[in-house]
Amino acid sequence: MSHVVVRLGGERFALPMDAVAEVGRMPMLTRVPASPPWVAGVANWRGRILGVVDLRVLLGLAGASDERIATTRLVVLARAPISVGIIAERVEGVLDVDAAAVEPPLLTLPGEAGALLEGQVTDNDGPVGVIDAGAVFALRHRFGAVRRAG
Repeated sequence: MSHVVVRLGGERFALPMDAVAEVGRMPMLTRVPASPPWVAGVANWRGRILGVVDLRVLLGLAGASDERIATTRLVVLARAPISVGIIAERVEGVLDVDAAAVEPPLLTLPGEAGALLEGQVTDNDGPVGVIDAGAVFALRHRFGAVRRAG
């Protein structure tokens, strides 16, 4: 299965191609009051409001900040009726991932990070974390719980 390889916190991660709707330049974000740190904000994306998350925060990676660089991209994941934007430092290309080659996630990962990953594969450039798109879409339930509690 094809995956889009992105950089998050300087590390490489793969997003399943069947969940990637599009990739574009980072739009301006509007912060959402009382939102968890992994919610970067919302954006006007092609005339609709799109929630944008910073997976670097959940994955415990360095680089999670307001700083945007020229290569920063918004990767829009979609599975009807849900869409979510992911901030990526860079999009590196496409990688074919053989499901049989996916190793389990490291046991040393924090719980939130482990829940977002299906596992990892290794290519010529080193390890690539394979992100579970379903776990990313499920974040919307956590956002609602945090908003009600706050």
